[in-house]
Amino acid sequence: MKKLFVLTVFVLTTISCNETATVKEVKTAYIDTSKLLEDYTEAKDIDAKYKTKTEEIGRKLEVEEANFKSDAAYFEKNAEANGRAWAEQKGAELQKRQQDLQYAAQNIAQKLQSEHGTEMDTLVKSVKQFIKDYGKEKGYSYIYGTGESATVLYAEDKYDITKEEVKLLNDKYEASSKKYEKAIPKESAKK
Repeated sequence: MKKLFVLTVFVLTTISCNETATVKEVKTAYIDTSKLLEDYTEAKDIDAKYKTKTEEIGRKLEVEEANFKSDAAYFEKNAEANGRAWAEQKGAELQKRQQDLQYAAQNIAQKLQSEHGTEMDTLVKSVKQFIKDYGKEKGYSYIYGTGESATVLYAEDKYDITKEEVKLLNDKYEASSKKYEKAIPKESAKK
């Protein structure tokens, strides 16, 4: 009789738990972000645009470099014939011109890299927003990113524990700071 009672209570408890507990499916997915950017047409177009710009500027710099080499060869050939003063003046001019070419090439490369980076950053932001909107629309709890940098690309706000973790870490830090302050004698602190 006692066993029957325990069994009945167990069955009723199980049934009531099943009726009251609703389990929400946590829908997750992942995106290979490296492959996404590799295959995404807009990213390909941005890369192609800057590759073309780099090639165009490279051709112009090659022409200037060829002119410089020609002038340097002329200088070497005629330095003795035109005298020391001429050689010193032309040598200094050629050296300055070479430095100017190097600086120009570096500046152009940095400018193109910066512009490319800015466009890619804008693209990445729009892709992240697209993924976030997609995740909400399709009912995902999380969408993970894999590839060069693994990350969470989208998560429902209710899963964000950042504030809680910051509070706990700050509390832990403050507690350890107070222990440290108590451990230092006041006379030592004055020195």
